[in-house]
Amino acid sequence: MKFTDGFWQLRPGVTPLYAAEVYDLEAGENSLVVSAPTKVIQTRGDTLNRALLTVTLTSPLPNIVGVKVEHFTGGLPQFGFDLVGAEAGHGEVQVTDDRGTLTSGALTATVSKGAPFALEFSAGGRVLTTSGDKSLAHMELTADAEVPSGIVGNARAAASAHTPISAQGHPLTFTLAQLSLGVGELVYGLGERFGPVVKNGQVVDVWNADGGTSSEQAYKNVPFYLTNRGYGVLVNHPGHVSYEIGSENVERVQFSVPGESLEYFLIYGDTPKEILERYTALTGRPAHVPAWSYGLWLTTSFTTDYDEETVNGFIDAMAERDLPLSVFHFDCFWMREFNWSDFEWDARVFPDPTGMLQRLHDKNLHVCVWINPYIAQRSQLFAEGAALGFLVKRPDGSVWQWDLWQAGMALVDFTNPAATKWYQSKLRVLLDQGVDAFKTDFGERIPLEVDYFDGSSPERMHNYYTHLYNQAVFEVLEEARGVGDAVLFARSATAGGQQLPVHWGGDSTSTYDSMAETLRGGLSLAFSGFGFWSHDIGGFEGTPDAGVFKRWTAFGLLSSHSRFHGSDSYRVPWVFDEEAVDVTRVFTKLKLSLMPYLYSAGLAASATGVPVLRPTQLEFPDDRGAAHLDAQYLLGADLLVAPVFTADGSVSFYLPAGLWTNYFTGESVVGGGWRTEQHGYLTVPLYVREGAVLPLGARTDRPDYDYLEGLTLLVYPSGASADRVKEVTVTNPDGSSAQFTIERESSQVRVTSSSSQPFSIRVVEHDRLIVATNGEAVFTL
Repeated sequence: MKFTDGFWQLRPGVTPLYAAEVYDLEAGENSLVVSAPTKVIQTRGDTLNRALLTVTLTSPLPNIVGVKVEHFTGGLPQFGFDLVGAEAGHGEVQVTDDRGTLTSGALTATVSKGAPFALEFSAGGRVLTTSGDKSLAHMELTADAEVPSGIVGNARAAASAHTPISAQGHPLTFTLAQLSLGVGELVYGLGERFGPVVKNGQVVDVWNADGGTSSEQAYKNVPFYLTNRGYGVLVNHPGHVSYEIGSENVERVQFSVPGESLEYFLIYGDTPKEILERYTALTGRPAHVPAWSYGLWLTTSFTTDYDEETVNGFIDAMAERDLPLSVFHFDCFWMREFNWSDFEWDARVFPDPTGMLQRLHDKNLHVCVWINPYIAQRSQLFAEGAALGFLVKRPDGSVWQWDLWQAGMALVDFTNPAATKWYQSKLRVLLDQGVDAFKTDFGERIPLEVDYFDGSSPERMHNYYTHLYNQAVFEVLEEARGVGDAVLFARSATAGGQQLPVHWGGDSTSTYDSMAETLRGGLSLAFSGFGFWSHDIGGFEGTPDAGVFKRWTAFGLLSSHSRFHGSDSYRVPWVFDEEAVDVTRVFTKLKLSLMPYLYSAGLAASATGVPVLRPTQLEFPDDRGAAHLDAQYLLGADLLVAPVFTADGSVSFYLPAGLWTNYFTGESVVGGGWRTEQHGYLTVPLYVREGAVLPLGARTDRPDYDYLEGLTLLVYPSGASADRVKEVTVTNPDGSSAQFTIERESSQVRVTSSSSQPFSIRVVEHDRLIVATNGEAVFTL
């Protein structure tokens, strides 16, 4: 949201109150309070009729500093994000004659007394970023202010629903902060965004919307970004946060929110991984997801015709073609039209749901069903929820309704604990029938002209509603299936939503361009702390041609989670061509064989917050050639994937410095530059990092098996700078594990295991295989 007109002027209707100086400092036990008047105080008279901004510095965890900027402090309390990792007692404060500091771990925030206002963040002997002259402000906007941003409309809508008409002429207020952007500093993150992964020069409004993957809107808006200069920033405002990322003041990142206060947390880390580890320590780490969820998911698609016979036909045909399937998903029309959501199977096409689900389980399949948080007027739950007061209301006490999506639909009020329990009780019936997972669709189009049970601000609840929704569903799954066996397939989210995996990329179109924008959204989401991610293979809207489907199949099966899904056409591979069947078989079995490696990457995501699908910049932060990459990624730490986005199979990609080995051919090439290759449909650029040891499973029929039985360790060529000793842990879905130590000498490779279970090693550069039967093997080169 832009408030200025160039460097010197303000936009019409904007009155600024800038923090002009640091007037005094007050040290608390773990806090530093700054009084920042909006004029340099030269005489006592200057203190009269003058606004004062109160800036409070705190620390919720080591290496994180919080900054709260307040104009008026007497307003009603407003909720922020649920900072599950925050602790008391952090932050060492010192105040001298000319400055005050708050130090947390290696991070120090320094406030210098006097004018102009100056706040500096430093760590490791260097300045990370600063907040200087005109960088903190309270802004007042008159009704005719010329500020073209949706945030104004949202703030006015929220205010008008709760303010007497006579008071609606009062100016809207906003609070903003700016942090400096250094030369060459690049910004990443801010949730799922489908444009360039580098956010410099962009205007980003954090406001959940159902806008598809081809627009500036996003389903998963997260007010957190990180830069390549060693820090990240979380704005602790669940509602509308407007960012100007070098797009208003080109030297700064600006973030603004409606109201009288703004709080942000600056998070230090030597590497992007460290920043994500600390960010997710504060906002929550991804839950552990079950091994079965990594396999291939097949759906009914959305508006296609289907019944149990159709479903069984697809499943049996997959088996006949040797296409391993792990999950079958029933999309919207498992419920009767106009009744969403009543959580009742449409008896016209599914007369025996409990028996059907058991028959699917007998085929070693898990079952997922589609739900949303909306209750259509014709649903039997509408009258029940309205009578109990469990639906979101308008300020006049009536149930909020509209006809967009479902006729006369209402919203469940998840701020009401009783309403949440009521909603959960309906899901338990489905779990008792045999449902294993829920696709939690929608949750973005949340209105402002409403009152919530707990009095929450509608503006703040707009983005946060989906978190309460997904949290309610995930809790039921964990209760019924156990911790580690609960999994969602969720579309919308905000900060903290990474705790409730898995998330998918929303409604794409069936084109190469949309395939690429889908990946950009996933990379941006990974930079925002989300550990697990999927997308609709083949695209959602429209029907892909056979080429798009086959290219997307390879990409989708080299993601953490993989699902065939579409809108008005089936996504079984044989409807495209026979080669699509072969592509599906090759890449499904490849993924299943990689399960020991992928499952380990998933455990790491839950333990550290480092995602399974990783932007190249996350693994190679010092490689300037990788800084802008958004058409490739790493799957775990050691596999580099470059999806093919062209009809002719040509693909250009960047290999960072080091030795890389083609997974399919075993050819090794030296990185440090761009490479162009031509690929048929049965391969993609899939390169293994130097020195990697890939644990390869023996089964390709399912994802949840004993990874140690028949395990093969693929030992890849090692560059001169690689570690001589490497440790690899293979963990089974049941929690059992074995550790492998790989020692490289000039003429041999020695592998020892903590388990006596036999395993094999293959040194890829020599293409030879030996079997270890006593927990140790020596491979002579």
